[in-house]
Amino acid sequence: MEIYLGKTVDEALAAASKALGTPVSDLIYLVADKKVGIFTKKFQVEIYNLEDVARFAEDYLLNVIDNLGIESNASSVIEDGVIRITIDSTHNPILIGKGGVTLQALNELAKLATNNHFHKRFRILLDINGYKDNKYGKLSRYARRVAHDVQKTKTTYVFDPMPADERRAIHNACNGMKNIKTESIGEGKNRQVQIIYVE
Repeated sequence: MEIYLGKTVDEALAAASKALGTPVSDLIYLVADKKVGIFTKKFQVEIYNLEDVARFAEDYLLNVIDNLGIESNASSVIEDGVIRITIDSTHNPILIGKGGVTLQALNELAKLATNNHFHKRFRILLDINGYKDNKYGKLSRYARRVAHDVQKTKTTYVFDPMPADERRAIHNACNGMKNIKTESIGEGKNRQVQIIYVE
């Protein structure tokens, strides 16, 4: 974390932007008042990087899991702006839940808490004991099989609703296949992927 001061928030952000060589829109920051003398007030801007954000998300998750009475540890990597957090615990199946429902809920909690804390949106993907990676692999293989059927039958196939990261795995699996296009349809939790034949 680095700290910058200014008479206004914009002035403090401009100083941070100049010092770090980063556009203001890309800065991750929190603002605090800082009194300087009796009548003077300056604004303090605390600048964070993605590693700081990842640590916050990890700590938040470990605290939630600890409150469930489950021992766990976390590690994270940042790839293409996505914070990928891996949890390993003494009770992985409980944290994953049936069909990955508990894992998805933990992922949403971490994302909401982190976005709310830093007042900025981040992409956070949580995995427990390789569950998500295995699921992405299965989805990708299944999507390619379905896409080959769509190429033959020219009939659109629509998957059941699924989270954004799983929809992305299907889009990526079918990307570049001849006469195949994928589209997400629906809203919120009902959003689903369809594989479409195109001439």
